[in-house]
Amino acid sequence: MSLTCVAGLGVSGTAVARALAGRGERVVVVESGGGERQLAAAAELSGRGVEVRLGPLSLPEGTTRLVTTGWAPHHPLIAAALSAGVEVIGEVELAWRLRPAEPAPWLALTGTNGKTTAVRMLTAMLTAAGHKAAAVGNVGVPVVEAVREPYDVLAVELSSFQLHWSATLAPHAAAVLNVAPDHLDWHGSMDAYAAAKGRVFERAGTVIYNADDPECARLAGPYPGAVGFTLRVPRPGQVGLVEDLLVDRAFVGDPVEAAEELATLADVRPLAPHNVANALAAAALARAFGVPAEAVRQGLRDFTPDPHRLAHVARVAEVDYVDDSKATNPHAAAAALASYPSIVWVAGGQLKGADVADLVSQAAPRLRGAVLLGADRARIAEALARHAPNVPVVDIEGQDTGVMDRVVTEASRLASPGDTVLLAPAGASLDMFPGYPARGEAFARAVRALAAGT
Repeated sequence: MSLTCVAGLGVSGTAVARALAGRGERVVVVESGGGERQLAAAAELSGRGVEVRLGPLSLPEGTTRLVTTGWAPHHPLIAAALSAGVEVIGEVELAWRLRPAEPAPWLALTGTNGKTTAVRMLTAMLTAAGHKAAAVGNVGVPVVEAVREPYDVLAVELSSFQLHWSATLAPHAAAVLNVAPDHLDWHGSMDAYAAAKGRVFERAGTVIYNADDPECARLAGPYPGAVGFTLRVPRPGQVGLVEDLLVDRAFVGDPVEAAEELATLADVRPLAPHNVANALAAAALARAFGVPAEAVRQGLRDFTPDPHRLAHVARVAEVDYVDDSKATNPHAAAAALASYPSIVWVAGGQLKGADVADLVSQAAPRLRGAVLLGADRARIAEALARHAPNVPVVDIEGQDTGVMDRVVTEASRLASPGDTVLLAPAGASLDMFPGYPARGEAFARAVRALAAGT
């Protein structure tokens, strides 16, 4: 019997092991961790006949296929499998192969930023149109589980890691929201990262791209009939904005002569340029699946924004405090910074190899101050000194849980009435917090404590 090795006991790895064991396949899961969560997952899988090996990682003898849940190609286990001629695929690729005879179509979406927001907007539009739909993939629900359920359509959020290990996906429609430097430590170069994003287009029935993003336009270039979305007035074959209206000139009977109103800017929450782009991308994917305009509008109205995405925490002494902790890379932080005219910026964390010079240069006119924390704060401080030398900067040392209290206190001292204190870190959070939600919650608690003391 062939042997599949599953790398990792996370949510996706455990789901893969369950799915394969349910098909009667021989599965070995390898996991370096041995904590309480891993032990519980191992016990559950062993009851299903899955062997779990905790401790030092090695490729089980006789492995014919390795399923990874986002591990990089240079990881020693992955490299060993590749050098041994073992097929390496990801959870998403496996899910595609395990689809039933009459599978639900996939509407796939990727991008550096905005993926989760856009895929959840899309799911709301599909639901408003009467379809049984689910948001799956990088959004949290493993695709390998979802493909076994009786959905009409799946809204699939895909990361660059998942796409790197996917070779045969053929979604009904696919969109790329934006492409900016991120995860360069994983991919090795910007070219490799962009190429991974572009894989979503290779077999897609309809290609949808951000016409305002040169890298997205380049990736869509080889595909005739690709549909662009834009914050400008749309040309034939695009969706875009006409004054305060979201308008379709792609999925209409005569794109040259006709246009259809999909929604208004008032239907988009939170209202910020990058979120309007998310709404347009979701609308284009929905329209590619035949969703009527009224369901696009209703879906946007039904959509509840994610926590830690431009979330208004409080107004204290005529200063607004906004949590965008999910801005874990410079591109996301740039979108947040572009949403407010006068900002005290709270930034820092793990930059993952990304450069912040362009971010700081573009944001400089809006900055009234900056408070920096986290592992790579010195790199942001250097960019501020070079591109925004007149902006006052406060550097907060330490990794303790009280750091965010000091951050908010210092930010309040820098802020004047009418300013926005914006947590848009431009970096990952794992140097100080369990994840970006914990970072945002710490910021919100500190703001509430500030408000209580005023």
